[in-house]
Amino acid sequence: MTLKLCGFAASNYYNKIKFQLLEKGVDFEEELVWTGNTHPKLVDRSPMGKVPFLETPQGCISESMACAEYIEQQYPAHALLPSDAYEAGKVREIIVYLELHIELVVRELYSQAFFGGEVSDATKEKVRKQLTKNIAAFSKLAKFSPYVAGDHFTLADCAAAFHLPLAVLASKLVLGEDLLAGLPVKTYTQHLSENPHMKKIQADRKVNSEMMMALRSGSK
Repeated sequence: MTLKLCGFAASNYYNKIKFQLLEKGVDFEEELVWTGNTHPKLVDRSPMGKVPFLETPQGCISESMACAEYIEQQYPAHALLPSDAYEAGKVREIIVYLELHIELVVRELYSQAFFGGEVSDATKEKVRKQLTKNIAAFSKLAKFSPYVAGDHFTLADCAAAFHLPLAVLASKLVLGEDLLAGLPVKTYTQHLSENPHMKKIQADRKVNSEMMMALRSGSK
């Protein structure tokens, strides 16, 4: 059985895993699975109803970090975690900061930034305050030399490549300023945009995003 990546290509967490698989040269299939439903196709394989998840020969694995760790252990060629324990720990540390202290915070702005909703002024100020603090902490870890954890592409880049541009865009659209302006996010993303795997991911993401918008329009 070929490894199967399940979810949808508009998801930054899905693309994080897809980038990893492509960079490592792992043979895999993709299965389109939407969230927001209780169909067994989703919840029997991802109990929280979240994507992405992996369907492996042994069973399913949900949560992107668990998926990433499985892939690194099961397919050790072209490792995206350093062999040194400390350096590997620093890569994992950056991913936690990206996902828990930046992406999860700025996600409160997504409804207004991308889906036509509205965020309260209180929520905006809460996000502004927390994100400013967290970005300052993240900046002490991120190196951007040229990759986010140093001079080699790692799992941290698979996450940063998608989380950072979303954080920039959402803060600009909703808060009226780029709270990540002190970081070289633009230079970093331009560098990654030349990666052929990133080009494929972005093309697939565009198609899937258009499909999602069509589905949303049809449901209204």
